[in-house]
Amino acid sequence: MSGYRCDAFEHGADADKDGCNTRAEVLKAEVVVAPEQGASCRLSGGVWFSPYDDRFVQGPGGLDIDHLVPLAEAWDSGASDWSAQEREAYANDLGDDRALIAVSAASNRSKADQDPSTWLPPAAGYRCQYVTDWVATKMRWALSVDTDEKTAIAEVLDQCPDVPVTVTPAH
Repeated sequence: MSGYRCDAFEHGADADKDGCNTRAEVLKAEVVVAPEQGASCRLSGGVWFSPYDDRFVQGPGGLDIDHLVPLAEAWDSGASDWSAQEREAYANDLGDDRALIAVSAASNRSKADQDPSTWLPPAAGYRCQYVTDWVATKMRWALSVDTDEKTAIAEVLDQCPDVPVTVTPAH
């Protein structure tokens, strides 16, 4: 991760200027039981499902918004050559529901910056979806895949049903 810094990816934008930042937008999109929304888009209450560990989480405080392909992984896979605007667009990608996902804080922190060669969701039933979404996100942003990552992806996908995947390039 030579030269990687989290702050190279400006995140927390309010792209549609409605007072809700990227985190709040993802939480609102993925909610199971609606929270209360207060001033400055502050959310309280509510219930979400964390597919990484197959559990429900009450309240937004127990959730992280995961970059499915972590920022450090994106950096190593080509984002280091992008402009600041491209990195900001990646960090706040609300244009594809697969890019950002609300998950339990514990599962997100166990994943950290790992790729599928070293981390897969503990919920085995979600692994096909996770790896498919990983590939779609990498393709959307034209990010490279290293050998270990490619091998791990193939091993998971060999056990998955064939499902067409649609990808809209981000740039």
